[in-house]
This record gives sequence, C-alpha cells and structure tokens, in this order.
Amino acid sequence: MIGLDTNVLIRHITQDDSVQSPRASALIEDRLSEDEPGFISVVTLAETAWVLDRSYRYSSAEIAAAIRGLLQTRTLVVENEIEVFLAMTALKQGRADFTDALIAALAGRAGCSTTMTFDRKAARLPGFSLA
Repeated sequence: MIGLDTNVLIRHITQDDSVQSPRASALIEDRLSEDEPGFISVVTLAETAWVLDRSYRYSSAEIAAAIRGLLQTRTLVVENEIEVFLAMTALKQGRADFTDALIAALAGRAGCSTTMTFDRKAARLPGFSLA
C-alpha cells in the first residue's frame, strides 16, 4: 500500500498544475492497483476538503463529488470509509461541512454519546452538543 498526501489528491482533483497534476493522475490511475492500492487517511481527506473549499472555492456539491469519486476508485483504500461516506452525504445534503460531519461520525464509531462543541452550526448535527 502507498500513502497519498493531500497535495497529490488536490493536484489530481483540480488538474491545476501542468507538471504535478499529470504526475498525480498517473500515480492514481496507472501505478496503483488493487494489489498495491493507495491509502487515504481521514486527516488527508479533511485537509483536502478544507483546501478545496478555502483555496479553490469549490461548492459543497463539488467537494462531495470529489470525495465520492475517491471512495469509488477501486485502487484507493479510504480510512474509515463508512464514516467518510456519512460525512460526504451530510455535506452533499447541506447539513454540515465535511470536517464537522466527519468528527461526529468518527466519535459515534468510537462509542461517544456526544461530541461537545462551541460551534453552533456543528451543534445542529446529530452527535454534537453545545459545551
């Protein structure tokens, strides 16, 4: 397995760099295989969603589509893929940003009864409570 960093995913998704984007896509599309897949951690996905939002001004629907594409790629292993899928769905439905929904999903998987927050928007999600 080969770990993938945020910058590789960003270059593959955005195709914004004439040198690095083709290299990132060649890695993901040609070099990786089901026998030697790429690994994407939840930290990498959270960073990717943040960069797509803040730096590239992607909409929630565009970020959700990018994450869905990564989840559907057979040569990629996504850490905590069920929780990532739940967070991607919440983002797509406009219920939360990706990282808040991911925090709630991961806490739920860990058996937390709630996640305490000062973030009023996050507190509207199931699994969060205002501190």
